[in-house]
Amino acid sequence: MTLFDSVHHHYARYRPGLPDDVVRLLASELAGAGEPRLLDLGAGTGQVALAMLPTLPPAARIDLVDRDEQMLRTALDELGPRLGTRTATVHAVPVEEFTPSLAGYRADLVTCCRAFHWMDRPAVLALADRVAAPAAPVAIMGDGSLWTHEAAWTAALKGLIQSHLGTDRRAGSTGTYREPARRYEDDLADSAFSEITEHRFPFVRAWTVGEVLGYLRSTSFARPGLFADHARFEEQARVLLERRARDEVLREEGVFTVLLARRPGAAQ
Repeated sequence: MTLFDSVHHHYARYRPGLPDDVVRLLASELAGAGEPRLLDLGAGTGQVALAMLPTLPPAARIDLVDRDEQMLRTALDELGPRLGTRTATVHAVPVEEFTPSLAGYRADLVTCCRAFHWMDRPAVLALADRVAAPAAPVAIMGDGSLWTHEAAWTAALKGLIQSHLGTDRRAGSTGTYREPARRYEDDLADSAFSEITEHRFPFVRAWTVGEVLGYLRSTSFARPGLFADHARFEEQARVLLERRARDEVLREEGVFTVLLARRPGAAQ
């Protein structure tokens, strides 16, 4: 199942980045490392790497893993002019199948942002155990989506999507999304990275109508290919959003959560 066909440009432009507090937390995990290696799993168009880049030293190395080659090409286009002497390598394979080609490969920080729910989570955590340095943490991060956000305007928008596609949340071309049966904390507790610290960062985002429409095009639940008449849906969504915007802005208030997990007894 392909979830994000032909949406990489919308993904890169309209998916929100990482809050500054999250960047500072992750950067603190690499403080003092002269040549840190960041391994980002389910990297998409590189939002984590782009946010982290200003905090990384000149000799830093970044590995981006995602099954979608178009997403990764877009990530390199975004990262390239800003890398300087840092290096970025992309790996267009399912995360569960990532195998480093470099002997002795060790990541100093493993991240997974807004993507863990799509993966075979025990397999991914076993992979992280194989490739992470002894003291390296795994950061599982996310902030939900406009589908899950509870506000009057997002509820109305969700209702409009459901009127076109049915009540179940769509995922991919024919499938529907099911919530994970277990909490991420339980997955981590059963893995090598069983020492878990939760960090919660409240945020407020201001969306324009055009930004929300662009974001929807990047999602698994409202991508254009799901609709029999996407132009009609998008016009209806535009009218709906314009009526609910205040001073042309739609507010999203939420919490960005980082589960920072380590092997028991690992140095912090």
